[in-house]
Amino acid sequence: MLLLSSFHVAAKETLAQKAARIHNSVLTVDTHCDTPMNLSRPDFNLAERHDAVNSGTKVDLPRMKEGGMDAQFFAVFLSQGPRTEAGHSNANLKAFEIIKSIYKSVEAAPELAQLARTPEEAYSIEKTGKRAIYIGIENGYAIAHDLTMIEKFWEKGVRYITLCHTLNNDICDSSTDKNGSEYNGLSSFGVDVVKEMNRTGMIVDVSHISDSSLYHVLRVTKAPVIASHSCSRAICDNPRNLTDEGLRAIAKNGGVIQMCILSDYVKTPEPNPSRDSARVVLRLKYNNFEGLSTGKERAAWDEWRDVMKKYPQKLATVQDVADHIDHIVKVAGIDHVGIGTDFDGGGAVTGCFDVSEMGNITLELVKRGYTETQIRKIWGGNFMRVFKEVLKVGGKHS
Repeated sequence: MLLLSSFHVAAKETLAQKAARIHNSVLTVDTHCDTPMNLSRPDFNLAERHDAVNSGTKVDLPRMKEGGMDAQFFAVFLSQGPRTEAGHSNANLKAFEIIKSIYKSVEAAPELAQLARTPEEAYSIEKTGKRAIYIGIENGYAIAHDLTMIEKFWEKGVRYITLCHTLNNDICDSSTDKNGSEYNGLSSFGVDVVKEMNRTGMIVDVSHISDSSLYHVLRVTKAPVIASHSCSRAICDNPRNLTDEGLRAIAKNGGVIQMCILSDYVKTPEPNPSRDSARVVLRLKYNNFEGLSTGKERAAWDEWRDVMKKYPQKLATVQDVADHIDHIVKVAGIDHVGIGTDFDGGGAVTGCFDVSEMGNITLELVKRGYTETQIRKIWGGNFMRVFKEVLKVGGKHS
């Protein structure tokens, strides 16, 4: 009897085994990482494995495989520069240069990864054992007052555009501009941008935009939206995060909130005066990271990473991340939550410090009683539903 009981215990699946099985069986999609900022670094090769601490990087193709990460959106990030004809032109040119670098890096590793453009391609690429790489643009500054650019970006494989970044631009108000609201939502040009994105089949990304901008977008759009990397403001009171009203509004729109794991947005950070002072010095030195040339931007981010290493913050945890997911599920529903890490743009928590540790999020969800069906939705199913619907509104075949 004792032997039979021992055999029964041994045969029972542990939570860790269950989580690993689920993580391996579902399509995992991360809708936002800033890895393209590393592609111009001479010491970085996307196809090689890098140590997260020593290299300061969070994503490469070998670590994606280790972490069971099937599909990743590489963000074409543009800091907000001068809102002049020259500024917009430079931003537009830079966007195309970054897109070119993504193509070059992925195509240089055909045995490891493949560029993807449709929802179905993620599933087909997954079956080959490769990683699917999608492209998004972070900051509509790249559109450069030319609505035809939206279609041109689409043709290059871009599938979402984040309307603004940390400052107001000519499209909408940002959630973090110290000068406050400029339009109390979208500008007239911004309204046209959202309509053209709908027509083109481009996903509207509402991360970074102000509350009033969000509600204005939702009044204009005919397609569901995403917040590619945002958290809950009720859990962590940061203007970058979404209020419960915002969560419910996105759910009503049919959209999805992709949970961000940038620690400052997950949990209010503990005071770190030395770190804060060093960051202020860098912001002054590099004009708050606005309108930098490629070379200066690379130097600025290298120095920023050095500050992070010298004055490490106490990070939030995977458990804190799951608290946000729990809250978003409670407020918006299980069909309206996903994951967008912001790796290589600041994203990292204890237990999920880089992409190789993504399975720990699944483990925490299993511990909290989430079913395989629910986890499948969170890891990619919800986002892919929105992706398909946006394409349908735009008259595009997925």
